Amino acid sequence: MGTGFFSSWTFWALLSAAFAALTTIFAKVGVSGINSDFATLLRTLVVLVSLGLILYATGQYQSLSSISPRSYVFLTLSGLATGASWICYFRALQLGQASLVAPVDKLSVVLVAVLGVTLLGEKLDLRQWAGICLITAGVVLLAWRR
Repeated sequence: MGTGFFSSWTFWALLSAAFAALTTIFAKVGVSGINSDFATLLRTLVVLVSLGLILYATGQYQSLSSISPRSYVFLTLSGLATGASWICYFRALQLGQASLVAPVDKLSVVLVAVLGVTLLGEKLDLRQWAGICLITAGVVLLAWRR
């Protein structure tokens, strides 16, 4: 990838956020009248087929033997966590409002920051911690029931 905005992490993170927003809206409508776990399975199949087509079309497929055992372990754990997250997310969408479920789900941003610092040795400055605290406060305000 080249340099500039379209090859920066910020561009891809913003695009991810936009697609995540659409994911929630589409899922909220789609999960109506269907078992949430089955809806998760259907969504997973669509993701699997889509990624397979993208890898095939762009020639990015990689030999399975070229992947380290460590990568296999952590990608497997990540996949299991993703599956658990999606199952819980779809169940929450079935029970609650998308405009409340999605922000509470994004408490994961706070958890990633804390885990990144404690487990990965990442460093955050005061400004970044303030942002994490503001995200936490926002989630609490949205989820708090009177």
